[in-house]
Amino acid sequence: MSEEGHNSAGEQLRLLIERIETLEEEKKGVAGDIKDIYIEGKSRGYDVKILREIVRLRKMEPSSRNEHFAVLDAYAKAIGMDLL
Repeated sequence: MSEEGHNSAGEQLRLLIERIETLEEEKKGVAGDIKDIYIEGKSRGYDVKILREIVRLRKMEPSSRNEHFAVLDAYAKAIGMDLL
């Protein structure tokens, strides 16, 4: 590989790494923003654990969510526990 080609590959690698680093910093900022919203929810009287659960459930496909609840219900009933 020529010296020019080597530098070009090195430059490309450096640029990729810098882009990743920039996105990692942005991710920290977004994570901080999300944390602030959960704090706001808590200050308004909402249960943060439940808010997180709702967010997790909303990310699921409806069929996966339905299956999740069906299995949860079956397990709970198997041990004599009513969910509601």
